[in-house]
Amino acid sequence: MKLQRKNRLRALSLGAVAVTGALTLTACGSDDTGGGSAGGSSAPANSKIDCGDAKGQLLADGSSAQKNAIDAWVKQYTASCKSVQINYKGSGSGAGITAFTQGQVAFAGSDSALKPEEVTASKEVCKGGQGIDLPMVGGPIAVGYNVPGVDSLVLDAKTLALIFDSKITNWNDKAIKALNPDAKLPDLKIQPYHRSDESGTTDNFTKYLIAAAPDNWKYEGGKAWQAKGGQSAQGSSGVAQGVKETKGAISYMELSYAKDGMSTVDIKTGAPEPVKATVENATKAISEAQVVGTGKDLALKLNYTPTAEGAYPITLVTYEIVCDKGNKADTLPATKSFLTYIASEDGQGLLADAGYAPMPEEIITKVRSTISGLS
Repeated sequence: MKLQRKNRLRALSLGAVAVTGALTLTACGSDDTGGGSAGGSSAPANSKIDCGDAKGQLLADGSSAQKNAIDAWVKQYTASCKSVQINYKGSGSGAGITAFTQGQVAFAGSDSALKPEEVTASKEVCKGGQGIDLPMVGGPIAVGYNVPGVDSLVLDAKTLALIFDSKITNWNDKAIKALNPDAKLPDLKIQPYHRSDESGTTDNFTKYLIAAAPDNWKYEGGKAWQAKGGQSAQGSSGVAQGVKETKGAISYMELSYAKDGMSTVDIKTGAPEPVKATVENATKAISEAQVVGTGKDLALKLNYTPTAEGAYPITLVTYEIVCDKGNKADTLPATKSFLTYIASEDGQGLLADAGYAPMPEEIITKVRSTISGLS
């Protein structure tokens, strides 16, 4: 079993290397608040998709980290299940959870698992049940930077914590020099950018700092940025734009936003060599995640301090949040049918080809079983 798991993860990782920019991971947060996707796709029908009794309109909202994946899934799904329309708004993890607990959507996407108070709130909507977390999509959080003349940069958790806490303020600081002895670091002010909106990307980035640099990052963490100083911008598109336009800037963002020539930081971990932000390396780290949810909840605990060679430590997992019991009768068939497809081998295989980190086999197997029991 271990050998099969290892071989599958290797296959998924290799498949993920052949990515195309069109479907790479997009921002978590308020980057895209427009309407989602609907039926009428020109994609060829997939005979393996079981539409069942699915019909009508399915509304969903939440993390835009998975927006491109959702769009690709919807294109395939609605080509087979023409009686279903799916509208997913990537308004951000916080907005998605709020919409779910208020009964406005059939399911939500979030880059952070439900908090206890959110589970309690979900019981008002999930009659006789509660909201549960189903891990479905993964990917790396890159640290992009704009330092003229520096095309390669290595940082560790301690140095990143001090930079984003405004304790290291210049690019030729001795701590950065020690990690980059061959780099020509300029006498240039550091301009750290953080998210102004509540974001699962912020939550996961600060979880990494808390886990890997606890002596240097004293904040509680969460979706809202807590450290003082620095610049702020809306969404990953906003912080990415800030980095592109500002000499000396640095920020955290989903990998797909670190493009158009933007350089990204290699992270020094406990492994022999610094690790690059790639989908393949994120998959290696996510494979070490542990299921910590109880009952049907499949919330994961990620390992932010991996020591395995090539395991990228700053990752996120996007959950689909749905009622385990008490789903609305008019949307339950479509919800189960669509979630069954995206958790299937075909659905997860699309992620590997599109540049996302698919869920490890032992995790996605549990997700499939849980979806089949939704009521």
